[in-house]
Amino acid sequence: MSAAANGARPTDAAEQPQVKAGRHREASLYHALAGAGAGDGRTLSELREAALAAYESSELPVWRRSGFWTTSLQSLDLDALQSGAPAEGVPEIVRRTLPERARAGRIVQSAGSIVALELDAQLAGAGVILCSLEQAFEEHGELLAQYYSKRLPIDRHKLEAANAAFWTGGVFRHVPAGVVVEDPFEIVYAIERPGVAQYGRTLVLGGRTSEFRVHEYDLAEDFDAYPEGERQALHAGAFELYLQDGARCRVAQVQDWGAGEVFDVSTRFVAVGRDAYCHWLPALLGGHLVRQHLELAVCGPGGEMAFRGVFFAEEHEHLDVFAVDLHETGPSGGDVHWRGAASGESRASFEGLIQIDPGAQQTHTYLQIHSMMLSPKARVDAIPSVLVSADDVSASHGGTVGELDETAIFYMQTRGLDRPAAVRVIVEGFFEPLIAELADEPLEQLVRAKIADKLAAAREDIEAYATSR
Repeated sequence: MSAAANGARPTDAAEQPQVKAGRHREASLYHALAGAGAGDGRTLSELREAALAAYESSELPVWRRSGFWTTSLQSLDLDALQSGAPAEGVPEIVRRTLPERARAGRIVQSAGSIVALELDAQLAGAGVILCSLEQAFEEHGELLAQYYSKRLPIDRHKLEAANAAFWTGGVFRHVPAGVVVEDPFEIVYAIERPGVAQYGRTLVLGGRTSEFRVHEYDLAEDFDAYPEGERQALHAGAFELYLQDGARCRVAQVQDWGAGEVFDVSTRFVAVGRDAYCHWLPALLGGHLVRQHLELAVCGPGGEMAFRGVFFAEEHEHLDVFAVDLHETGPSGGDVHWRGAASGESRASFEGLIQIDPGAQQTHTYLQIHSMMLSPKARVDAIPSVLVSADDVSASHGGTVGELDETAIFYMQTRGLDRPAAVRVIVEGFFEPLIAELADEPLEQLVRAKIADKLAAAREDIEAYATSR
């Protein structure tokens, strides 16, 4: 993909750093961001220019953990994709998927364009802002200058730089101090057809003692009508949310990129201020290759967080999640709990890191990851870890990878269920404690339905595996 095709200023060849031969084979290990981002006083155009230089001087990234797990983007034909593609109207996949429900506002981006925007009039009168990020820079530039890329870097790898250099549309949401919003704000990124490179950029601000909900949907069609070899698309996302003192927020994300060859490489960062609270629950339910860096940081004394998540990989999907529970000061509290499953020949990996910085005394946090293999060819890795630099803390972790329990299946059958129904109930029950934490019935029903669909699609494989044991 050329810089000119994305509307960015090309860099003169003489100015470009030389890339060492074989650079694409080098791997990036897993580290918390844990520091200042690129927003250091530079203007948006200066940040875009710096990101463009990083984009042009780097190769597609490869991530590796200790030599036994590799996530590579070498099969992605980035040059064949186009960003900023025009879009008209709300995509059908959005109409089919999102539940009908009361909402505070909705913004929908298809490919590189905002195609729908609505905001409750009373909330707008109270100072709530929901608009494209492009519009926000024009109308609220002073506010954005304080937060845009405050904790997000722009040059760790090629797709991170591409997002910072090429994003269009984008989402900006601001809830002023003291405003309480009951219904959720919906943010939607949709891909209707292959050949698209979507650079989604979201910035959410919560003023002091504000309360609100954010629901993000990342959706794509299946691309069945397109020939094999022409089904690639890309979503390279960047999400940042900043909660000021005493703010409270619940964030939910439903990601299902369909059966097409959609690559998703995204970085998401949430900062929790003094006495603030965030409940964050991603549901990662589909994508050809998904690599997510998710970081929730308690940045002020008294901050609390609950970091939940579910994932389900199927067929030949590759899912790589790195979730960070970061405590920069204390006292603070954290609780991380994820559950996932894999069927078919999929590969799923979750690495959870608790990081407690020097001086973050009286921090108390726990991380757990539980996963289930539903096929003999599926692979699931659960890697919890702790990095502690303070002495007055409690931090612990645990991880399990299991299979279907024959005793539980037999018990369900003695209660009148046939074997397929018993398997379905067990797996659905495995996810239910976290789905219930969404505390939003329409959203809970959507996630349950998607998991049920995946179980139905993999029924024969799951049954053969359970019976063989």
